[in-house]
Amino acid sequence: MFFHGTSRVNDRGHLEIGGVDTVDLAKEYGTPLYIYDVALIRERARGFKEAFQKHGVKAQVAYASKAFSSIAMVQLAEEEGLSLDVVSGGELYTALQAGFPPERIHFHGNNKSRDELMMALDHGVGCIVVDNFYELELLEQLSKQYGKKTAILLRVTPGVEAHTHDYILTGQEDSKFGFDLNNGQADEALQKALSSPHFSVMGIHCHIGSQIFETTGFVLAAQKIFQKIGQWKETYGFIPTVVNLGGGFGIRYTSDDDPIPVSEYVDQIVEEVKKQASEKNIPMPEIWIEPGRSLVGDAGTTIYSIGSRKDVPNVRHYVAVDGGMSDNIRPALYDAKYEAVLANRVLDEKNEIVAIAGKCCESGDMLIWDLPLPKASPGDYLAVFCTGAYGYSMANNYNRIPRPAVVFVENGEAQLVVKRETYEDLVRLDVPLKTKVNK
Repeated sequence: MFFHGTSRVNDRGHLEIGGVDTVDLAKEYGTPLYIYDVALIRERARGFKEAFQKHGVKAQVAYASKAFSSIAMVQLAEEEGLSLDVVSGGELYTALQAGFPPERIHFHGNNKSRDELMMALDHGVGCIVVDNFYELELLEQLSKQYGKKTAILLRVTPGVEAHTHDYILTGQEDSKFGFDLNNGQADEALQKALSSPHFSVMGIHCHIGSQIFETTGFVLAAQKIFQKIGQWKETYGFIPTVVNLGGGFGIRYTSDDDPIPVSEYVDQIVEEVKKQASEKNIPMPEIWIEPGRSLVGDAGTTIYSIGSRKDVPNVRHYVAVDGGMSDNIRPALYDAKYEAVLANRVLDEKNEIVAIAGKCCESGDMLIWDLPLPKASPGDYLAVFCTGAYGYSMANNYNRIPRPAVVFVENGEAQLVVKRETYEDLVRLDVPLKTKVNK
């Protein structure tokens, strides 16, 4: 049995996180319930920052808020001295409502709207990561209109593929993101950006994938980027002050996953950037990275109440919970795997293999297929580990199911940071039909 962060079994035989009994939390706040181990998030954040500090290089560690965005989470990132990565107007608005310093916000996205870019310019975000020619032209028009010189990074696809699920690869040539580094698009984009008086081109951004367990991809991406930077130095006299190598650092979901320490990623990235900068005879640029999942993924646990059961003789035992693809769509979306225990009976003998079914009206709403558990009954609580990334942020109201509450736990105290949706919330934006009655 693998416990993340401050998780442990207390003297009641219950799962405890952050010094708080998860069964008590389930009874107080209801289920499904997302619980975040704040101490583990802080540990991860400090681990990334300290890894750069020991090398004595300039760096920014930006929390990729798409993993989980809420006012409290953004404020926690600010407390830990992180920068912030946003990919939509909604994430930017959340950051601003949280009081996050706009100069430490990086705005990503492959189809930013005019209104979103205007919001970014209105509030003076620190950097806009330009993804395509349409955005480059639109942002130039708006920057001229605002009388501003906008700091930008150009997102490129270096053609490096990470060893991960096909649905979440982003660094290869066939991608919806960025200017291709190999077919001349990136050269054309840089030329246009440098020729505009409304841009300050800080440097280059790339992202090669997600849930990556090795450093080779990052090293290869850095090599390909600096090969192009060397050409740009000779052709345009361009020397970047920032190189952003993205995120995608893997975490342990199950025993099949073998993540490496964050320091190993950082060590290899820093060493390669230093080497490349020296070879190209340019000043050492500031290194930016964007961890999301690796900051919050294994800090999150979802608690469910056990409900119905279906036994198919000689086939399978189905145990249903009061959530599913409405609060964790990842298993249905790309076959994500998880581990789980009964939160109220952690130490009981696991005497059967069950399939954990969600309550949505879809046969594909299955959270875990083969899970060893004690014989579970209504009144038991299931704790699914490592749901901190892309659980709440991808939650939905399919079947008109309200989204769960979110609780932060730390040092024996619990804090509600996102309220549970109600049925009233579900219809709050609905507009009744205007019926025409013939008399």
